[in-house]
Formats: sequence, structure tokens, C-alpha cells
Amino acid sequence: MPPLNFNAIRAAHKRIRAYIHRTPVMTSSRLNEASPATASLFFKCENFQKIGAFKARGATNAVFSLDDATARRGVATHSSGNHGAAVARAARLRGVPAHIVMPSNSAKVKIRAIEGYGAQLVFCEPTENAREVACAEVIKKTGATLIHSFENEHVIAGQGTAAVELLEDVPELDVIICPVGGGGLLSGTAIAAKSMRPQIKVIAVEPANADDAAQSFRAGRRLVTEKKFTIADGLRTNVGERTFPIIRRYVDDIVTVSEQAIVSAMRTIWETMKTIIEPSAAVPYAAILENKIDVNGKRAGMILTGGNVDLDALPW
Repeated sequence: MPPLNFNAIRAAHKRIRAYIHRTPVMTSSRLNEASPATASLFFKCENFQKIGAFKARGATNAVFSLDDATARRGVATHSSGNHGAAVARAARLRGVPAHIVMPSNSAKVKIRAIEGYGAQLVFCEPTENAREVACAEVIKKTGATLIHSFENEHVIAGQGTAAVELLEDVPELDVIICPVGGGGLLSGTAIAAKSMRPQIKVIAVEPANADDAAQSFRAGRRLVTEKKFTIADGLRTNVGERTFPIIRRYVDDIVTVSEQAIVSAMRTIWETMKTIIEPSAAVPYAAILENKIDVNGKRAGMILTGGNVDLDALPW
């Protein structure tokens, strides 16, 4: 696998360009004025991306990076949502089999989305260990290649292409704000941002109820923690072994936000920008609402990571 650097992100962008949207960067004078600090906010709208989330970038790059013989044996992953749909879609585009392991309690809308791309679904108990065991069994039986949602350099490089587009469209950003779960998007974003604009600050945000990345960042070593409930379910994953060293090297700070702030940020963006985002995507703006990041007088970019929401279970 090639080294994970800015050249790899540029190569990923070239590889996937025909298969993804170049999503818009939106602004809102009302949100600028409503923020506790005076700032110019720029929202990279990955909620408008294929499959409704940035995950389409990394999965497509990983699947299309495989040589033909390997690809023909298929790809596999375990996912309860966006990554599974992204891998299933990329496999269909490449014309190869996809095997997606999902927890038995996955939302029906997500199951239907993955089935719609023609993937083979395997259900397991809703635990991380059960997912990994079931996925390993699928790979042993089929010879498929694992496309992990963040412990994969091609996936990380693909995710970094969102920041490339953001900085091409708004080159004078002072800070870029990114959610963190496993750290794939954050790692790619940080490498791209620091390569294109070395003076930029890269700040990560996660729920206070799932703060392993912040704890790890402060401790200087990767910590695995038990997660409490958070509405931002896409960020419950512990930060990865491959992603954490990148985060330590390139990221300037990691802050946490309350559940109340996440819900408030999500609702505010829905109402003000007239765009649907999922709770995980609201986390960067929640940090602005709670004044956790110094954006006073600055141009701040943030990635709205996705818009796949269960409309029957809204938090208000």
C-alpha cells in the first residue's frame, strides 16, 4: 500500500472524481450572526454526497484501488450504516460482489439502502466483537477483501478529498472543524489541510459521552473507553490504531460537546439552512454554539458529514 500522504489524497481524488459529487460549500449570514463569536462559517455539505454521506469517498477509493484479480473475489465490511452502503455502492460500480455484515438491530432504512445496491447481507449480534467475527468468517469463505471503515489507508485518503475541495473553494480558511469517531475523516482532512495551508488549525469535535479521542489526545496514547449513549451514533467508535498517530501529528486540538448542544446545532442547521443533517454532522457547529473553539474574527470551515436521518425518531 502506498504511503499515506498528500500525494495519495490527490491520487484518490483523481480516481474517484467520476463516481462522487463535488459537494457545495454553503454559508449562512444568519448562522454567522447567531454564533457566540463573530466568525465567517463555511459548511462543506457532504450530506449531499452519494449515499448521503462522505463515506462514499473512502469506500470508492478503496474498492477502485484493488487490482482486478483481488477485486473479482469481492469486498467485505461490517457496518451498521453509511460505510456499508458506501462499500456496497462502490462494489456495484466496479461490478464485483459485496458482503456487508450488519447488526441484527440495524435500522430498516439502512438495510434497504444496502440491499438496493445488490450486496449480500449477513446479520449478527449487535456487538463489535460479533461484527468482527462474522466479517472474518465471510472473508474466510469468500476470499473477499476487507474494506475497514477507517483502518485502511485508501479509505483515509478518499475521505481527505472533501477537505481538498473545501480548501480549493475557500482557500483562506483559518480553521477547519471535523467530527471524530474512528478518525478516518479526521486523518485525511488533517493531512490535506496542513499540506495545502500549513498555518491552518485543524480542530476535531466529539460527543462528551464518547470522548475517547479527546482522552487519548490529552494522554498522548490511544485509549479504548466504554461509550455511553450519544445521539451522534456515528461517532461512538473508538479512534483507530492507524488513525491516532496521524491525529497526534497533524491535529491541533480535540474538544467535546454535550448532547443538548448536538441536538440544538442539528435543529438550528435544519431550520436556518433548510438542509437535513444527521446528529454526527451537527457536532462541529455544536462546538461553536458551546464556545469550545476560538473562531472570533476567523474563517472557519466545517464538514457536514451526512444527512441520513431516521425521520420517525427525531430528537425534538
